[in-house]
Amino acid sequence: MPQLLIVYHSKTGGTRQMAEAALEAAQEECETVLRTAADAGPGDLLDAEGYIFAAPENLAAIAGVMKDFYDRCYYPVLGKIEGRAYAQMVCAGSDGENAVKQTARIATGWRLKLAQEPFIICTHAQTPEEILAEKTIGEEDLKKCRELGAALGAGLKIGVY
Repeated sequence: MPQLLIVYHSKTGGTRQMAEAALEAAQEECETVLRTAADAGPGDLLDAEGYIFAAPENLAAIAGVMKDFYDRCYYPVLGKIEGRAYAQMVCAGSDGENAVKQTARIATGWRLKLAQEPFIICTHAQTPEEILAEKTIGEEDLKKCRELGAALGAGLKIGVY
């Protein structure tokens, strides 16, 4: 059975909720592994046939822990995961576009195949207090995350990717 790897980082809970929603739906379709960016490594990428990368955008960039995951894994898997499917989700306070672009550039370097257009969930957190507060992602947005997980899982299951 094909495996989907979901790698995420979350400091305030928003991205974790997104990743868990994708996991909930994906595991009904295929074997699915959820790893924090701090715990994931090259072996996890090599073991999976598809990926969902979920990260918050901090200061107009992917969160540092997610960047560290990419830094640790990039060269050890380069040339070994080409053609595998991926999707991405970003949790942002107001924008999220730079985080999308950064992950897309890394995926391009790995020669991954975009399975679904990336999406951004905007929390509209603007003050220091709002930015640092625990997040609650609304049901409508969590539904999008579940749909992404289910679609990627089903695609891996039937061999589309």
